[in-house]
Amino acid sequence: STGFDPVYRRFESYHPSHFFEFIYWHCFSYLQFVIEKNQATPYNIDLNIVNYGTLLMTSEVTITEVGLRDGLQNQTKHLSTDHKIKVGSGLIKAGIKRLEATSFVSPRAVPQLADAEALVKKLKQDNEIILEALVPNQRGGERATDVDIWVTFISASEKHSLANSNCSISEAFERISVLPKMAAQVGAKVAAAIAVAFDCPFEGETPIGQVINLAKRFEDIGVSTLKLGDTIGSASPRRVTGLLEALNSEVPRMEIVLHFHDTRGLGIANIMTGMQCGVTRFETSAGGIGGCPFAPGASGNVATEDVVHFLNLEGVQTGINLERLIKVSSLLTNYLNTQSFAHLQNASPVGILQDFDNALKAIG
Repeated sequence: STGFDPVYRRFESYHPSHFFEFIYWHCFSYLQFVIEKNQATPYNIDLNIVNYGTLLMTSEVTITEVGLRDGLQNQTKHLSTDHKIKVGSGLIKAGIKRLEATSFVSPRAVPQLADAEALVKKLKQDNEIILEALVPNQRGGERATDVDIWVTFISASEKHSLANSNCSISEAFERISVLPKMAAQVGAKVAAAIAVAFDCPFEGETPIGQVINLAKRFEDIGVSTLKLGDTIGSASPRRVTGLLEALNSEVPRMEIVLHFHDTRGLGIANIMTGMQCGVTRFETSAGGIGGCPFAPGASGNVATEDVVHFLNLEGVQTGINLERLIKVSSLLTNYLNTQSFAHLQNASPVGILQDFDNALKAIG
């Protein structure tokens, strides 16, 4: 006896249309049984991330804010270093613990981020924060000595690699392979980011096997954190689950970070799916700004304030003050003189009451 046989009897007379309800309650009761009996399961369930409201949703999530890098790299207006420092410091005061502040690519390629060294030095000097930055090659590593996490990146398709890095995947990996040892010499760590992990705008759907192959190559050079980029915002919950399951099977020791764009309105749905698969780290951008300038159709990231609001409603801890975050996000988009794509810049958080006396009322 399993201890939860009554679940079957509860649904044995139900119409087949209730199949999914049956599956939900079956899983729910199984988890409940496991927790009560505190015994091992064949599904390797971490009892610390079980939440009865949403199965396998984590109780705590870490957000990496990428607005100052991914958010700015395709903006036509260039922010001054002082404005970037004000935004970065404001985000940190709002509770952001990890900040991807810039990129050490060639200033000719991305002039918006030409002040990388000065920005990192000032943010590090004035704040307690884990600073991340994109580091594409040895030259970038020589400039990134004050950064905690070097985020090296590679495309999962040859055509995007040529557009984004002006080289093949093999050539890009050769440039990257020297970085873990360089980073260790200055007390930094390397994380790997795979662009177009779901779809390429030039080649179409990215084979899961290609992502697995790149993940294994990164693991072979000592990288233990893998960031999956939904560069053109085409991922869906089904495909997120499929890729995460494959990675868990092939590179189970890799820490996974998910980076979604909200191009088709699926960003938060994909984040929730990732959480249900056990992922606890996500990258978002204040105001939902950003996108890859070398991937046609790549619009903004999922907005940080929208994600934090969603997580608050679900009872998931982030350590981020939503009210402060909304203000800093608004400051950033005002500096850029651009539209905010965050819902929370156009609507109040759930639970904020309106003034009844001054509200419009029906007549008659």
